[in-house]
Amino acid sequence: MIKAAIVGGTGYTGVELLRLLAAHPEVELTAITSRSEAGQAVADMFPNLRGHVDLAFCEPDKAGLNDCDVVFFATPNGIAMQHTPALLDAGVRVIDLAADFRLKDPAVWAQWYGQPHACPELLKEAVYGLPEVNRAAVAKARLVANPGCYPTAVQLGFLPLLEKGLVNAGRLIADAKSGVSGAGRKASVGTLLGEASESFKAYAVPGHRHLPEISQGLQRVTDTKVGLTFVPHLTPMIRGLHATLYAELTAEAADLQQLYESRYENEPFVDVLPADSHPETRSVRGANTCRLSIHRPQGGDTLVVLSVIDNLVKGAAGQAVQNMNIMFGLEEAVGLNIIALLP
Repeated sequence: MIKAAIVGGTGYTGVELLRLLAAHPEVELTAITSRSEAGQAVADMFPNLRGHVDLAFCEPDKAGLNDCDVVFFATPNGIAMQHTPALLDAGVRVIDLAADFRLKDPAVWAQWYGQPHACPELLKEAVYGLPEVNRAAVAKARLVANPGCYPTAVQLGFLPLLEKGLVNAGRLIADAKSGVSGAGRKASVGTLLGEASESFKAYAVPGHRHLPEISQGLQRVTDTKVGLTFVPHLTPMIRGLHATLYAELTAEAADLQQLYESRYENEPFVDVLPADSHPETRSVRGANTCRLSIHRPQGGDTLVVLSVIDNLVKGAAGQAVQNMNIMFGLEEAVGLNIIALLP
């Protein structure tokens, strides 16, 4: 059994990790930390876990993290990097669901996250945990940077086109919408029911923190400089993320539908829908699946890719479990064969 602990178990990604790991046949949950809720039974805060998780929240220094096989950080940005070096020295593998290790350049990280990086020497070693690109590296990793939700949906949508050099990499557009759970489990006026319901808005148009992460990931698969316009939106739903992606075709492909089907045919958590399909966020709610469809309106030079995920599963906790499975040599889908919830 893999001994696993979660640091920061009271947020939405933390409870999603708890839900998935509690049902994982190869995992023993040993600790869930929270300074503010220490001593409270996990099931008292999250009643859906009653009968499945018998642990109480504890202080991080009392969690026995050094005795774990893997520690997940479901914490705000800037926390994991404070503790990761000591855990790695103790032989513990680390999966960070925040952004501490996603960017390779510490100066870029400091620019977007407003503080110097605490352990820049680990940025080179950290493996970006998008299995569809870095599976072999994840299998050998001590430290995995779990991708963000927007970057997961956007990269999976664009990758086949960039890998084959079929589009103008300098003029990519990602128009993406996320449910309010993407903002985290905190008190915020903007995510109150009375504020977010029956409304729709863009935010962070001048620059979102996920922009450099997406650009970095796309740049890895093309020799041409990537130019990306990324605009996120807040939608009045709890879960779900929909990315509408636009790219200018510069070369002809025999069959774009076949290109996507071939690229992802062996990927257990990417589902390329039949031609002319329109994926819905509800079709992936609660599941670790990215669903894609490809369109070429009026047969023109603009290709439109639709990409949907559950921002808390494939966009966060589910992908983290997927990475854990790879790191420990398990079947990749163990604990993740979840059918989406409808209605």
